[in-house]
Amino acid sequence: MQYTLLILLLPLLSFVVLGLMDTKWKARVAGSVGTLVLSVVAALSYYTAWAYFSTANVGGIYQKIVPLQTVWMQFSGQLHIDLGILLDPISVMMLVVISTVSLMVHIYSLAYMKGEKGFERYYAFLSLFTFSMLGLVVATNIFQMYIFWELVGVSSYLLIGFYYTKPEAVAASKKAFIVTRFADLGFLIGILILSFYTQTFDFGVLNSGNAGIFASASGVTFMGASVLSWAMALIFIGGAGKSAMFPLHIWLPDAMEGPTPVSALIHAATMVVAGVYLVARLFPVYVTYTPDVLHGIAYVGAFTSLFAAVIACTQTDIKRVLAFSTISQIGYMMVGLGVSGYGGHEGTGYMASMFHLFTHAMFKALLFLGAGSVIHAVHSNEMQKMGGLRKYMPVTHLVFLIGCLAIAGIFPLSGFFSKDEILAATYMYSTGLGIGMSFIAGLTAFYMFRLYFNIFWGKENSYEHSPHESPLAMTIPLVVLAFFSFFGGLIPFGKFVTSDGAAYTGETNYVLAIVSVLIGITGILLAAAMYRKKTMLPDRVSQSLGFIYQLARNKFYVDELYLFITKNVFFKGMASPVSWYDRHVVNGSVNGLAVVTQWVSVKIKGIQTGKVQQYAWVFLLGTLLMAFLILFL
Repeated sequence: MQYTLLILLLPLLSFVVLGLMDTKWKARVAGSVGTLVLSVVAALSYYTAWAYFSTANVGGIYQKIVPLQTVWMQFSGQLHIDLGILLDPISVMMLVVISTVSLMVHIYSLAYMKGEKGFERYYAFLSLFTFSMLGLVVATNIFQMYIFWELVGVSSYLLIGFYYTKPEAVAASKKAFIVTRFADLGFLIGILILSFYTQTFDFGVLNSGNAGIFASASGVTFMGASVLSWAMALIFIGGAGKSAMFPLHIWLPDAMEGPTPVSALIHAATMVVAGVYLVARLFPVYVTYTPDVLHGIAYVGAFTSLFAAVIACTQTDIKRVLAFSTISQIGYMMVGLGVSGYGGHEGTGYMASMFHLFTHAMFKALLFLGAGSVIHAVHSNEMQKMGGLRKYMPVTHLVFLIGCLAIAGIFPLSGFFSKDEILAATYMYSTGLGIGMSFIAGLTAFYMFRLYFNIFWGKENSYEHSPHESPLAMTIPLVVLAFFSFFGGLIPFGKFVTSDGAAYTGETNYVLAIVSVLIGITGILLAAAMYRKKTMLPDRVSQSLGFIYQLARNKFYVDELYLFITKNVFFKGMASPVSWYDRHVVNGSVNGLAVVTQWVSVKIKGIQTGKVQQYAWVFLLGTLLMAFLILFL
């Protein structure tokens, strides 16, 4: 399987070529080259998935395959950083997800971004991001993952700030970059602690089940917790930053300032699940040696999911509704991992989390691209400027409805199967947590159909230009993603991706499944009653909730709290004193030295007069003084 190296090299080559050619090629040529390269990458990824799942099962267990690996940096006899490619069930699954969504975005962007200044640069950045994300998921060791992790951050920054003449986009790109850098610092510290005690970066060694490599860390504690727990918690902080977990979620809604296809690729389907993938990659370590940290991840995910779902119910910008929906769904995946055990029935949460990662990538990319189709038609992100679009955009209406039904968990769409498995695992872990996640599922159905009814039903607006269906380059990706969103749940996912590599077929809890669907239908009916037709009910509800509604509408003022802390603690409390010290002490010392030097120079400049007689007289006096000192001292 050494050909898998091409899956990484092709998008990298595309980035280099498109970046160097830039405006030398016509926009259509650049877009076609980028799309053709991604078509080949997607084909190779699908072939790799078929080859792996048909040959790598030995004795009922899917084996890890490392077709390529080389030592990059050698620190000691044991500790070294390798570069290579790791194929196992979750990395192969992610190859399919990334290449599929990226290809759909490339095709969609041919029409959506047509005529935009910097079209060639846009496709170069898409290729860079795809290369970075593919490199992240096939990394053989945690430091290689960290390298590509940072590349993902850079390419995300470039894509969010694509509209660099727009102040909001520039601010959003910087916000995303800075927030994730703070989280990545925790990730790096965690890596260093983990590698110091285990003397390895390699995932194969870390996940081997060999307790001996953790022996040196088992007896070391810090502030009441083992040093291994601290390391794994810090690594999770890096994942929490990328996956926008509370309180590191603030960058994701603002990142919607980037082009809508970018939102579909980075902030719905691939980049934001990197944190989930990180926890899944190190899951044997979490579940075996630091279960307390794993349970903490479950509760962080649950709170984040509820927090984001409540905010999504109040937003009016359709892309921001989808952004908070993404945060909520990522929280769902984290809960699935956090409540999971290892192997068989105990590992349901792990399998369900990975299954939901797969299905969510498809229907959330569909929803974002569907939203882009709507924005392309009405030239606005605000729900108030939409309504009745089902008559003008029948294809977009149908596929968007499929996406909404999928995320709401309605049978038989894909979201039903993956979300139901997460709920089953959660109820096994804690009834209270399970009830909470079921409530969030109801909120999800409500806010998604609030979005759907406001866009495609409701009161028809008087549009300046009559809306029309998007071109084929945009509708074809929508139809493809709608197909995956509808039928993706029929994949026997447990036969391919499990916590221990062994095939697992879960037993359907029909009572829970029926209750889950009824909760989803309840949320849909409530949204229909409030938003299918123009009524005063939404205003009455918001007025009755009063302060609570305003809190949610303003995202609980978390951004304002960050801004307050930044200005008053970092800028005024820390940066201002440092600035004063720099200006008055450091600069003052240098300036003072210059003043003294100048004063001395003025005073002694009379020594250099250019008169030979004076020099001879001074020389004579100096000689006599030295002779006197030598003779009498």
